[in-house]
Order: sequence, then structure tokens, then C-alpha cells
Amino acid sequence: MKIIRNTKHFIIWRKSLPKNTTVGFVPTMGALHKGHISLISRCRKENQVTVVSIFVNPLQFGPKEDFNQYPRPWSADFKLLKKAGVHLLFAPTTAAMYHEGFSTQVFVKKLSKTLCGSPTSRGPEHFVGVATVVAKLFNLVRPTRAYFGMKDFQQLRIIEQMNKDLDWGVKIVRCPTVREFDGLAMSSRNIYLSPIERVLAPQIYRTLQQGRKLLTSKPPKSPNLIQNELKKTLLTIPDIKIEYLELVNPVTLQKVQKSKLPILIAAAVKFKSARLIDNILVK
Repeated sequence: MKIIRNTKHFIIWRKSLPKNTTVGFVPTMGALHKGHISLISRCRKENQVTVVSIFVNPLQFGPKEDFNQYPRPWSADFKLLKKAGVHLLFAPTTAAMYHEGFSTQVFVKKLSKTLCGSPTSRGPEHFVGVATVVAKLFNLVRPTRAYFGMKDFQQLRIIEQMNKDLDWGVKIVRCPTVREFDGLAMSSRNIYLSPIERVLAPQIYRTLQQGRKLLTSKPPKSPNLIQNELKKTLLTIPDIKIEYLELVNPVTLQKVQKSKLPILIAAAVKFKSARLIDNILVK
């Protein structure tokens, strides 16, 4: 596995590939787990060259968020990537990605203002940071295909829209959420959970499954009634704070008024030690 940390060196490497080489790309912030490895495995099957990036992007962290504490187990990550058969790891420094005087931002308007982008959650600035860094990475990597997990569904939709609007021509590949044995969605932030919180956290997914049953029952309940029921269920979990639990259109991410499928049930909750997100797409 080749490792490049400088953007100029990466550009030289990219230009050295034969013209028709299919390049698959998996962008990450490191702290890799089985969810990331599943993306890489699919990427390797579908492309001649697999590129993975590790970059903890400061633009997507708010002033009160965990940028400095975000896990950075570099040695363990490198070993996992080598074992997974990755051809190239792009691990740029912050200075390499954002030179002095850097002032360009990418903002995907409507999709960035709901759910995690709402004022009561992380805010739209979070997704400005996400879209900006992915735009830069797409420009550097020039992938044939890029792989994203559906756990971060809002991020996925924003990247799909950006890719369409800016004519990148990248094939965005949706990959299913990978879960622990008890249903908890795999996340780099799960390590923050206390032992008690780790036992309680799978109830988030079970609550979303309850929402699926209510949506597919005959006759289905209204989205507002389902939302209220699911919030009541979540609030039975000790020491939990609900940032949002919403039923939205999976294309526009706007709240739905009728139980017409498909519908995305999305939630963000906070324990004392960690903030977790999860969703279910009900078709």
C-alpha cells in the first residue's frame, strides 16, 4: 500500500495511472471499523484501483464539538487498510488541504438545513464543511466511483446532489449500514459510550424498527402520530436527549405529511458521552 500525505504528490500519482483505469474511492476520517471495511471490500470488487483517504476535516466540526478529541488511531488504521488490500492511502495534513488564505466553500442549500443541519442540531455549517472537503477530494482523486454508507444518509444525499449539480460525473455508490450484533449502527464515536450507554444504545435502532412497523401496518398511522410515539419510546432510555426524530422524504429530506412510502425515519440522540445518529429507509 502506497501512502501519500502531500496533495502535489497525489496529483502526480493520479496522472501516472493509465487513462482508462477505474478508480474507486472511500473517503474517511479514520478510526476505521467494519463499516469502513465493507465499503472498501465493495470498492475493490468494482474497481481496478482503490483509494482511501483519512482526513479529520476541521471544517465540519463546530466550536463546541470534538475535533481535538476525535479518535486518531493511525497505526491501527494503516494495518487495517493494508490487510484490506487498499492500493493507496491519501492522508493529507490540514495545511495541505487548506492552504493559507483558503476561502472557498460549497453549500448545498435545502438539504443542508434539515435534520443534522437544523439550528437545534449541528447547523448547516457542518455540511458546508462536508461538501467542501468532498469537493476537494473528488477534484484530487477523480474517482470513477465513490462509496458512502447509508448511516450518514443526509451526508450521502448532499454529496449526491453536489455531484449532480457540479457535474463531477462520479458514480455515488450507496452502501447499507453495518451494525453490531445487537443492532447498534457502527460508528467511530461508539468508543465514547460508557458501558451502561453501550447497553442502552441499541434501543435507538429498535425504536426505528418500531417506526417501520407502524408505517407498514394497515392502515398506517400518520407521520405525526408515529413521530410522537417513537419520541416517547426513546425518552424511556435513561439520560438520553433527543436532538431530532423525524419522518422525511428520502430525496428532499423534508418532513412528510402522509404515510406514502418511501420514507426515511431519522434520529439523532445524545448520551452524556456521545452523540449518535441512525436511520431506516422504509420502502
